[in-house]
Amino acid sequence: MSAAAFEPEPVPLVRDETGRLMVDGTRVPLDTLVAAFKLGRSPEAIHESFDTVPLADVYAILSYYLRHRAEVEAYLAAQDRDAAQIQARIEAEHPQEGLRAKLLARLGK
Repeated sequence: MSAAAFEPEPVPLVRDETGRLMVDGTRVPLDTLVAAFKLGRSPEAIHESFDTVPLADVYAILSYYLRHRAEVEAYLAAQDRDAAQIQARIEAEHPQEGLRAKLLARLGK
């Protein structure tokens, strides 16, 4: 009997045009799968919620997360910082103060 040759498979993650890590072939970001896992959801439950992500890919990505937790957490923290900066910029450009009154005035109320 000869030994089977096993080749490692790459983690099924790709960067989109904004630099965000996405599950290859889907629109599901790494952030979403890790957040679900941190909430205690099983890989099967995550797959059921995001059925465009094959179950084997969910396992591969979670395995990568567990083996590279510090790097993934640093990536997630950077994503959060970027999102906060974008939100702050948008809120500065479009203040919410008095918005409800303006909208009601447009409706004639």
